[in-house]
Amino acid sequence: MIKRIHIMGASGSGTTTLARAFSERTGYCHFDSDNYYWAPTTIPFIRKREVEERNGLLSRDLESASKWVLSGSLCRWGDIFIPDFELVVYLTLPKEIRIKRLIEREIQRYGAEIEPDGSRHQLHKEFLEWASQYDEAGLHMRSKALHSIWLSNLNCPVLRIEGDKNVEERLNILLSVVE
Repeated sequence: MIKRIHIMGASGSGTTTLARAFSERTGYCHFDSDNYYWAPTTIPFIRKREVEERNGLLSRDLESASKWVLSGSLCRWGDIFIPDFELVVYLTLPKEIRIKRLIEREIQRYGAEIEPDGSRHQLHKEFLEWASQYDEAGLHMRSKALHSIWLSNLNCPVLRIEGDKNVEERLNILLSVVE
């Protein structure tokens, strides 16, 4: 039985949503890399933690659970966890769908704050610009190219779930491999 799973992909591809659904269905502990990467601040997602702090916090939490699913991206900071993975799931989704999802998520989280006169407008614009570069960007940032290289260096199986599938479809694919 597979007990240690990492789900990754571009921002907006559904990694957290799938991991949360898997956790709810199976009882695996769910950890999200954003909770380790970003320091808690009044305005979220603006201050990065130091790599050593991220790794220490994540290591402590992973060691506390016998079965876990980790969502998000660890590229450039979490390579020490690669030997722990028994399965990596890579989600892909067309850019137009990802960006639409991200805009909807930003509206849900921040509402009027992302409007042109809102306090998060500039952060919102910068985030969407960053996320929209995923498919074409080079190795200097979280990108398809960086993820491809990272995936090619894994020693565990990689399950690729491609296209616009709903959460239940993705969950069933994952469950068929894990069980």
